[in-house]
Amino acid sequence: MILVDDIAVKSLGEQPYGHTLQAMREFTARRTEATADEIWILEHPPVYTLGQGATTALKQDVGIPVVASDRGGEITYHGPGQAILYTLVDLARRRISVKRFVWLLEQTVIDLVGARAERRPGAPGVYVGGAKLAALGIRVKRGRTYHGLALNVDMDLAPFAAIDPCGYPGLAVTQLRDLGMKESVFQVGDRLARILVQRLDHA
Repeated sequence: MILVDDIAVKSLGEQPYGHTLQAMREFTARRTEATADEIWILEHPPVYTLGQGATTALKQDVGIPVVASDRGGEITYHGPGQAILYTLVDLARRRISVKRFVWLLEQTVIDLVGARAERRPGAPGVYVGGAKLAALGIRVKRGRTYHGLALNVDMDLAPFAAIDPCGYPGLAVTQLRDLGMKESVFQVGDRLARILVQRLDHA
């Protein structure tokens, strides 16, 4: 763990999704007004997760577990080579609205990738050339958020073909490797965390 300004940034390696979800819930439930915000950088083993708004599921069984989550949004895929940033942030204390926080998460990825990265109206996340590069999903309890963003870095994109990513049929996906960016998952995660801390401090 390192402390960046007043936020604890933890690099956790590869962690099972269910274990991490429970850890986020427990952290959020026990935190107080004095608890420092945290950002967790990690990868997950292959898993499909269903957000609370999920209306679509697998188009075919490819042998990857499907787990119900309590984040917003639809179905998505997580796997090795994807940088996950879980953002355990007290929005109420920072006086940041949920809408603004989603904007900050998207902008963090855009700051990393550059001008070719863009938002898509009505579809949270970050896109390049119409293909989805980063997915977002959060949960807010008592003004405190958990979950966060998933950025495709250098991974097997094939499992996305078994779903409609984030509920959009035919949505293409891309990753940093295919955009010519060669950093590792945890190099990318560290850079994202530092950009996000700066964004939060000036929100």
